[in-house]
Amino acid sequence: MLAPLGARARDWEGPAIFVEGVHKSFGEVHALSGIDLVVERGRVLGLLGPNGAGKTTAVKILTTLLAPDRGRALVEGRDVVRSPAAVREVIGLAGQATAVQEELTGRENLEIMGRLYHLDRDTRVRRAGELLERFGLVEAADRPTKGYSGGMLRRLDLALSLVSLPSVLFLDEPTTGLDPRSRNGMWQVIRELVSGGTTLLLTTQYLEEADELASEIVVIDHGLVIAAGTARELKSRVGGDVVEFQVVERARLQDATGAVRELSDAEPLVDRETATVTLRVGDRGSHALVETVRRLDALGIHTEGLGMRHPSLDDVFLSLTGHGAEEAQPGASRRRGAERLRAQE
Repeated sequence: MLAPLGARARDWEGPAIFVEGVHKSFGEVHALSGIDLVVERGRVLGLLGPNGAGKTTAVKILTTLLAPDRGRALVEGRDVVRSPAAVREVIGLAGQATAVQEELTGRENLEIMGRLYHLDRDTRVRRAGELLERFGLVEAADRPTKGYSGGMLRRLDLALSLVSLPSVLFLDEPTTGLDPRSRNGMWQVIRELVSGGTTLLLTTQYLEEADELASEIVVIDHGLVIAAGTARELKSRVGGDVVEFQVVERARLQDATGAVRELSDAEPLVDRETATVTLRVGDRGSHALVETVRRLDALGIHTEGLGMRHPSLDDVFLSLTGHGAEEAQPGASRRRGAERLRAQE
């Protein structure tokens, strides 16, 4: 386990992050339309949504890089608008764009960050050494970072966000572009930080990442919170088993959907890009699977990957928004999400 580097003294007994009615627009684009968030200390909130959902805008507001148009946001009791300097004293941020200076070595990057936080020389040197060891970068510490792999750069970027010993850490899609091995390594680092008492807000498009790391998940779409709860609670909204298959001949996707429609507890979810049909079948999993095979065979429709599984966060997202986590849809998806949410409550 990563031992805590030290914790800032806390003078606030409320939640680590509190957001109420926050709005933010850019011209006619409503990035956030009144979101509410609460993150208790030592917890991980997974902020889940597609490109354009408002995840990064929310992070920028909470880290004082953007001011909200209206609403209130507190980090460790400090108002992001009224006391931005006080907020920056207690937070760390690893954004989508790395803060690493590639012409410098890993050690130099960390020591310069320490200077920006006004740490004395001995403290800067000690902190850099601690972080290099924690993130497995000792052997590469004195090499220019332009030669680092993607996984090494991400680890160094996360180390940079920890130089100031933040009590609240914001990670904006920290594993985007990483290979599976590097992503798993980053997940382990994140778990160890949380076990040491760090509060974490994590934005991600990877549904399995939220499932793996988050204590609670908030799903946003087009600037609105459309669902919130633990992974288990959200999956329970889908209910029961899921039958899924891919239609080999895309021209027959509509025929396949029509053939199995009445087997689903709700309108089948159709991904036209991948020609995949997903059916929510409740507790009739085995029967629905056999009947699906029978009906498709009767029509001579060839499929791949036909099978039954338990619901995933991807199913939750699809059921709420009508589209996948990496798709950005027009405003109609927001209305569909709200309608689905009301129907399930």
